Amino acid sequence: MFKKDPLQIIPFDSYGTFSKLFLKGRALEDESIDLNKKSGVQLFINSWKRFETDEVRNTPLTIKLPNNERIEFQTDTEGYYIAEHDIDNLEGFVSDEGWLDYEVSFATSHKTKIQNGNKFHGRMLIPNVNSAYGVVSDIDDTILFTGVTSKLKWRVIINTLFKTPHKRKALEGAADFYELLHKGKSGMDQNPIFYVSNSPWNLYRYLDMFLTVNKFPAGPILLRDIRMPYDKTPRPELAHKYNEIYNILNTYPSLNFILIGDCGEKDAHIYRDVVEKFPNRILAIYLRAVKHTRRMSRIVKLFEDYNEVPVLIVNSGEEALEHARSFQFIK
Repeated sequence: MFKKDPLQIIPFDSYGTFSKLFLKGRALEDESIDLNKKSGVQLFINSWKRFETDEVRNTPLTIKLPNNERIEFQTDTEGYYIAEHDIDNLEGFVSDEGWLDYEVSFATSHKTKIQNGNKFHGRMLIPNVNSAYGVVSDIDDTILFTGVTSKLKWRVIINTLFKTPHKRKALEGAADFYELLHKGKSGMDQNPIFYVSNSPWNLYRYLDMFLTVNKFPAGPILLRDIRMPYDKTPRPELAHKYNEIYNILNTYPSLNFILIGDCGEKDAHIYRDVVEKFPNRILAIYLRAVKHTRRMSRIVKLFEDYNEVPVLIVNSGEEALEHARSFQFIK
């Protein structure tokens, strides 16, 4: 009962360029969460463990790049590591899909056991020079049904606490549509997909498993930290989604983007603001329809006379496919 759990590092898929690294992850005690457990009690326990984390705070870490360069840094008070670093000589170390692999380890000894022989593998996406465009996509109720528009959010609670990622439903046609966008008009464009969600980092492995099981194209999953009442760290100037999307567009100034979200939350307003801030950079906006009459009415009115970029409110996967083909985004 009083025995400490072994230590682990969870690298998050990130993104960067051949000259700029941006690596992120978190050092935690390993609570032995089994994503394959199916009993209601065990699923609830797993959900509790995801949020009742024991962080490894202010501890030194070492990143080893495939060119054998090493970067020393340490975790913050929440166990996160963020390594931003200028770099070169990486062109020969990126996979065909654009992934740069790296290894991260605890740099000092610990009394507690360290999992995986103290070698944890992460990766960073560097978009292919032949990419025609990038895609920024929401997750909740855009590709994964959560019930965020349900009364009192009860469906969100049930789906998150009592379903494994294997049992969560991808919305109809989403995985096929994203794979076509990833391949692009030529079928070989390797267009990068960035998944941006207001879900907390605690759900990273859960959502990563969901994307893998449902055969979505791999891409960085960009979640947010949950701020506690006693958190005295400076608040970000921008809300999470704004901050992530702006960073992506600023990182790849020569790449245009397609934005995909839903009509249930704030995606429509955020995406309009992105179009205004980055003129001529957004090729289209796709917003999945939700079963909420008043919200749907507001979104339809919001785009009633909007002519800045093509906008489609998606009622079916086939509609999205036809629209994307008409603009030559896909084959």
